[in-house]
Amino acid sequence: MTDRASFFEDLSAEVEIPSEGTLSRVVYKDDRIRVGVFAFDTDQELSEHTAAVPAVLQVLRGRFELTLGADELTATPGAWVHMPAKLPHSLRATEPSVMVLTMLSGG
Repeated sequence: MTDRASFFEDLSAEVEIPSEGTLSRVVYKDDRIRVGVFAFDTDQELSEHTAAVPAVLQVLRGRFELTLGADELTATPGAWVHMPAKLPHSLRATEPSVMVLTMLSGG
């Protein structure tokens, strides 16, 4: 375990939104969490999938259409979503967008 703090003045600046693509960067990882910043151009998506661990999604910039199980919703800056393990989910950026995804392990 480290005794150093991790600080990012602006997490959305950690990735550039690629033209017609997606980009991700892991910004923190230890034995309990993994934090990634994801950038999506308009109409880029993650198709339906599940995760073995719970996760938290936070929108920093842009707009996403989310499907969480049977629920469909729109997420904009400030949105916060907790997804339990094994929940089918997908997302599509409806404009250039950036989000943070925190994967939580059982540790």
